[in-house]
Amino acid sequence: MITLLSKLLDAPDVRRLRGLVVLLAVLTVLQGVIYVLLVPLLRSVFDARWGSAWAAAGAIAALGLAYLLLMARSVAVGNDLSCRTLATLLRRLGSQVATFPLGWFDAERTGELTRLAGTGTVQIASAPANLLRPIIVAAGVPVTIVVALCVIQWQLAVALVVGGAAVVAGTRLFTGIVKRYEVDYEAGLADSSARIVEYAVTQPALRIFGRAGSGRRLVDDALDRFERAGRRLTLVAGFVGMSFSALIIQIFLTAVIALSTYLYVGGTVDAGMLIALLVLSVRFVEPLLQLGELTGNLRVGRSHLERAMTILDAPLLPEPATPAPVTGLDIELRDVTFGYDGDQVLTGVSFTAPAQSLTALVGPSGSGKSTILRLIARFYDVDDGAVLLGGNDVRDIGTAGLLDHISIVFQDVYLFDGTIADNIRQAKPDATPAELAHVAAAARVDEIIARLPDGWDTRVGEGGTALSGGEKQRVSIARALLKDAPVVLLDEVTSAMDPHNERALQDAIAELARARTVLMIAHRLPTVRDADAIVVLDDGAVVQTGTHEQLIGVDGVYRDFFEQRRRAQGWAITP
Repeated sequence: MITLLSKLLDAPDVRRLRGLVVLLAVLTVLQGVIYVLLVPLLRSVFDARWGSAWAAAGAIAALGLAYLLLMARSVAVGNDLSCRTLATLLRRLGSQVATFPLGWFDAERTGELTRLAGTGTVQIASAPANLLRPIIVAAGVPVTIVVALCVIQWQLAVALVVGGAAVVAGTRLFTGIVKRYEVDYEAGLADSSARIVEYAVTQPALRIFGRAGSGRRLVDDALDRFERAGRRLTLVAGFVGMSFSALIIQIFLTAVIALSTYLYVGGTVDAGMLIALLVLSVRFVEPLLQLGELTGNLRVGRSHLERAMTILDAPLLPEPATPAPVTGLDIELRDVTFGYDGDQVLTGVSFTAPAQSLTALVGPSGSGKSTILRLIARFYDVDDGAVLLGGNDVRDIGTAGLLDHISIVFQDVYLFDGTIADNIRQAKPDATPAELAHVAAAARVDEIIARLPDGWDTRVGEGGTALSGGEKQRVSIARALLKDAPVVLLDEVTSAMDPHNERALQDAIAELARARTVLMIAHRLPTVRDADAIVVLDDGAVVQTGTHEQLIGVDGVYRDFFEQRRRAQGWAITP
């Protein structure tokens, strides 16, 4: 873990970490030497050699004072280093997140980042203050005692080494058994949490179809499994664990007492030495028993740290040394092939979206429409072929320059927990009230503001929960208008909308397309029919291109697609 922490920290903090390790090692040796000095102290007391006894006691007192002073220093250094570790980790995570390609942020990675930013960072940062000292002490004190005993009483030193090895092996074995039960417990916790969330989210559907009872049974079953896993873990880690520790101590101490008594009866050691050896034996075994638990804590901390380093070391998209300028607004995909994790999504896709026009992408679910938008915005780089803006490869333009010229409106809009005005101003923080009013009118947000008591100052809630889906889309389009980017990408913004919101959004999209290049994924006929060009995709390939009038009059995927929509939604399609 020290090696991983060294990779995380800045050079000055790495030196502090190494200094802390050295300081803790000195403390460990001091503690071990204090215990070893009990041998001459007790022998002197039993032999009534008070001068030697006072000398040994004085040495113990002096070393004890040094130990306390160094301990206070180590606590201060450890706490300071923990704070520095937390600050460095959060700063590096923030910097790395800001440079990740947008395609990195899938649901799994975002969840992992959320967990890491929550409990993971605290676990990692606590290592210098709370984890290093007990681990170094647990490992170092027994070593110091054994080294000293090699000089004082080598037979007992050999016995402690053999017994210590048995204690460590037994503790590791037991820790491995507990780990299996911990895995079951964590899985039960995750499953029950997911079932509870699922049950809450699906309440409308469950109640409408009279399935609330069956949904509750799934939750109850998950909670029962979680409870059983918890009981098993408590039994093994608690009762069995205590019994195991007690058994280990009894066996170890019995063996040490037997050997020490044998040496005493044989005249090899005196009474003072006997008592001192027994004390040293107890101090030898206690840290070893703690080492098993500490190893588990170390494993958890190391796991969090490894996940953090995986995120910090994640590869970034290559950026050009000298970015190419954006000289045109036409979008071209030239023989593009792309896949996610080995699963090919697009194969040889080629088409052009002319500048200052509205191009619609149409096709069945899974045909690659959203992937195309993400490649244009350079969430990812293509596997083969090229994506061009104004004749220049987007890889040569660079991500920052590309995103300066692009606005994206996603199907699932996220609004920040602020006012409507705050959310629109995300695109241009210094926007004037007149600019806000203009884009609000163009995106039909003015209708929303007019009927809300607080108007522009209406708080939308985390994620925009105070607004409907269509209202959030209109706020998002207003934000895109305020950015005034010459290229706009719309990802199924009219899906699952009521007629009023759809009409308002169609007007907003028409406003967007007046002087911009707009590429839009759409499934609704009224939206697609007004497009200047339509690109039809099926199974990751372009199968048709043209206008609505051209495509609806011929057999093909486009006509079949909208015939299915007509039957499902009651549209009347006319060429």
